[in-house]
Amino acid sequence: MTKNDDKCVPALRFKGFNNDWAQRKLENLTNRVKSYSISHDAEVNQITGTKYIHYGDIHTGKVTRIQNESILPNIHDNNFVPLKNGDVIVADASEDYKGIADACVIDLPYQSYKIVSGLHTIAFRPNKELKPDFLYTYLHTSTFKHYGYRMGTGLKVFGISYKNLANMLIKLPDTKEQDKINKVLSLITYRIKLQQRKLQQLKLLKKAMLQDLFADKAVPKLRFRGFKDYWVPKKLGDIANFINGRAYKQNELLDKGKYKVLRVGNFYTNDSWYFSNLELKPQYYINKGDLVYTWSATFGPHIWRGEKVIYHYHIWKINLSKSLNKKFVFYLLKADKAKLLSNTNGSTMIHITKRNMESKTVLIPNTIEQSQIRNSLDNVSNLITFQQEKIAEVKQIKQFLLQNMFI
Repeated sequence: MTKNDDKCVPALRFKGFNNDWAQRKLENLTNRVKSYSISHDAEVNQITGTKYIHYGDIHTGKVTRIQNESILPNIHDNNFVPLKNGDVIVADASEDYKGIADACVIDLPYQSYKIVSGLHTIAFRPNKELKPDFLYTYLHTSTFKHYGYRMGTGLKVFGISYKNLANMLIKLPDTKEQDKINKVLSLITYRIKLQQRKLQQLKLLKKAMLQDLFADKAVPKLRFRGFKDYWVPKKLGDIANFINGRAYKQNELLDKGKYKVLRVGNFYTNDSWYFSNLELKPQYYINKGDLVYTWSATFGPHIWRGEKVIYHYHIWKINLSKSLNKKFVFYLLKADKAKLLSNTNGSTMIHITKRNMESKTVLIPNTIEQSQIRNSLDNVSNLITFQQEKIAEVKQIKQFLLQNMFI
């Protein structure tokens, strides 16, 4: 690959390609395929021989590169014009600007079903000058996304019209260079999928370990060799002290101050902070390494990794007896959370009381077995973190290529 600063060629390019890229309107590179106002109410369970693409499935990522027809919902045929292999389908409506003109491509050399384009979609059939994969990938570049932001209309639902898409100017090389670009990006995308599959397997392994390493009876379902003692039932309130955070008045929450005030949202999605200058008793501070539990709305245990903070109401700081391994209890509470979720159809909006937690009976092994369980789960957790970092690195490479191999 070579770098060229000329505006008519990309910054990153394969050797052997020297010609300037051409500039064309999308309407001169594609033919429009008819779309229909088909939505979920038209879906049927039986196999009809006809399937359709819904714009919502494009936004959620259910359909990206369509290589398996079975993922598409069935509908009854009504003399619809079918899509073909290589057609690129764009969602023309979105709830946010980021989703404007999300796209999928049909990659089915042999189709067993008629596939049609449904509600809020625009379907393009590239001509001989434009490779389907090049168009599909171009629609994921920052160049196109910025174009979509400029052309998008609407207040609550954002949309882009066929006219605006058709008038879009695309810079593109000859088809041989398009194929080269498509090949390298396909390899990167495949690598990401493989790494994501491995990540999912590791998460399933951890989930299974949490289910089987912690006992419902005196002996757990899965156990390391050499351990034969029965696990001992204990009430959580007898082996752990749950300290509730302080409820703050609004005038006590400052824009700046000595201490950050940790709230439930800071564990999940909220990265904004309040501050306080209050000097409190030691139990009302959380330090790095402390075990805490968010108990309202989104709930669960955490090991705090940040600086010293004051913690808000709806968070418990948990002080443990000396016979307990902190990370073992963290994983025990993780396993308990999974059981609670399985009884509530997966809803995380659960309100847990301090009294209920303190009265909960748990089974505890000796300290050596606690350490063994903690170490094994730590190892899997570290593998998950490493895998997530690896995926992030490959995604960065892909993003770099998207930014530099297109104009």
